[in-house]
Parts: sequence; structure tokens; C-alpha cells
Amino acid sequence: MNTTDVLVVGAGPTGLTLSTALSQQGVDVTVVDRLAAGANTSRAVAIAARTLEVLEGLGVSARLTKEGIHVPRFSIRQRDQILMPIDFSALPTKYPYTLTISQAATEQVLLDRLAEVGTEVLRPTAVTAVSEGEQGPVATFDDGDSVSARYVVGCDGMHSTVRDQARIAYRGHAYSESFALADVHLQGGAPADEIVLFFAGAGLLVLVPLPGGVHRIVAPVSDQSPPLSAEFFQRLLDTRAFGPGRLQVVGDPIWASEFRIHHRVVDSYRAGHVLVVGDAAHVHSPAGGQGMNLGIQDATVLADVLVRVLGGASDDLLDDFGKARRPIAKQVLRLTDRLTRLATLPRIARPARNAAISLASAVPGARRALAWRLSGLVYR
Repeated sequence: MNTTDVLVVGAGPTGLTLSTALSQQGVDVTVVDRLAAGANTSRAVAIAARTLEVLEGLGVSARLTKEGIHVPRFSIRQRDQILMPIDFSALPTKYPYTLTISQAATEQVLLDRLAEVGTEVLRPTAVTAVSEGEQGPVATFDDGDSVSARYVVGCDGMHSTVRDQARIAYRGHAYSESFALADVHLQGGAPADEIVLFFAGAGLLVLVPLPGGVHRIVAPVSDQSPPLSAEFFQRLLDTRAFGPGRLQVVGDPIWASEFRIHHRVVDSYRAGHVLVVGDAAHVHSPAGGQGMNLGIQDATVLADVLVRVLGGASDDLLDDFGKARRPIAKQVLRLTDRLTRLATLPRIARPARNAAISLASAVPGARRALAWRLSGLVYR
């Protein structure tokens, strides 16, 4: 049977960050992922200032900032009216902006760095079981092979096999709304340096600039929505963004998807020698762009703790890790839940909502507090 210090299950941004951080500190790491190489899409696209700060230790922040777009502003709008402007440019950080970049590009940067520190991802390799062995947990793979590890870390997403095998409770609920998203080319002057959250009578729409002249559209939709065509997203823009005809979708969507969002967090990040982080530990609405950032920050903290424990420190430090990170996850869940519920209010309540947001915007402290929270700097 093969052995390793740490088995990392899942090679998304969280798993790659954890594996790289451990590998560059001399830990014997095995990384597996059930997907074949390249089976990836753009998905999460916003990297916050705090995440870029913590990724400096991995030597990847400069590479990411070179490839992505630096977006210094976030605004909540109703058509052309700005209800609340958020300015990141004055924040006390080397990265006073949101970096927008496809998740595929983020993962490639992390994969390149992982290879540089001497570790490769084994794929496609799925974990089918995790059991307790004499020397620690034993993970069995779909090809019948197995590995004994001192610690297993599940970075394998909302439907985590590792979490289920460890019998860690994952409590919460699904929202009633579905969300549609697409990456599209637009004409008509879509903002290139601002993420916009449109609150319209017809519903919410988020518009995010991406490299290559692409924009991400995200919007709640009914379960009976038509095919995710260019015409469908054009109707969303006409009814929820600046107004009819202002922005035009050019060609077919580069990528489109529809999904149901959840609001869940684990009871504990640890069960013996098994831990979970990222979406395996917490999942929430994409409002505010916090999910990938929270997972990456989980991973950098856990890497430092695991290095100490593997070096002989008490494994009580792993309990302390969970006790520190879980309240942060719950804060993020509360923020994204509030934003989602505001976005999906019944039509009759939306004018009052917009008026209340506009009033709150007049308070500089409110805008500053939201900037700190969205940037992640509040979690330093």
C-alpha cells in the first residue's frame, strides 16, 4: 500500500492551494482529482485583495495579477442610477481591487506552481471510501488502489465524498431560485473597470468584466427558463441592466450554465485524521464573489497548521483551526444570504429596497465597511 503524509482530495483552487503550500514546505503530499485534465470551465471569476495577499506566500500572486483584470469598483445600480458605489482603490493593501480572471486560468497558475515544487495531480482518480487504518486513514480509489495517509483533507466540493465518509454533518438548505450564468461578448459600452449588481424591477443581474473583452452575466431565473441562448441573455440584459438595446450580446455565449445555490456549513472541519475545507466545508450564494476566496484562505491557514502538527506539535491545533475558520465561514454565509435575499425580494418590495440601499449609501462608513468585507481584508 502506498503511503503519504497528506492526501488532498480535489484539485480545484482550494486543493491546489493547500497542496502547493504543503509541498513547498517539504511535506509529502498526494493530490487526486476525479476530473480529467482540462475538464474545467470559468465558474468562479473574482479574486479578492486578501486572497492575493495570502497567495503571495505561494509565489503566484504576481502571475495572477498579470493575467487578470484589476477592477477597483463595485456598484449596486438601478439602470443608470448608482444606488451604492464601493471603491476598493483606497484600501490599505498592495491589491486595491478585485482581480477578475477565469477559474480555469487560476487553476492553471496554481497547477504550474505545484509542478514547480515537485508535485503532480493524479487524475482522473476518484476516492470511493475512507476508513481508519492502523497507521491512519486509508483512502480507496475507483481503480482499486489505496493509500495510507497521516491526514486526509477533503477539498472535493459540495458533494464531498471525504466529508460523507467521515460522517461530518453539513447543515443548511437550498434556495428556491435557480441562477443562470454565461460568459459573453458585449457591444454598447459595458463597464470594463467595474463589477455591477443591477437591482431591477424584473430581478437581479450581475455583470463582471473578464479578460479578452468578455463579460460574465449572472441572474436568478425561474426553473422553467428557456434554453441558455444569446437571445435569452439578451432579454435579461434588456429587462434588468441599463435598459433595452443598451448592451448587445454578440454571438453565442462562450459558456453558459444554470444551477441551484445552497447555504450550508459543516458542524466541524475535522473528524479524527480527516479534515474538510473549501466547498466541502461551506457553500453559499455567489453574491459578493466570496466562495473561492474563502476556500483558498482556508487552505493557506490549514497548510501552516498541518506543517506544525506533522512536525510534532499537538494535533489540538487542528481543532483550533476549525474553531477559528468556522465563524468566518458563518459570517460569509450571513453576508451572501442577505445579498441574495435582497436580490430575490418579491417585485412589490423592490422599490422600497432600492430606496433603502440608496439611503444607506449616503453613510461613508457603510460603504467602507462593505468594501472591507468584500475585499476580505476584514479577515486579516
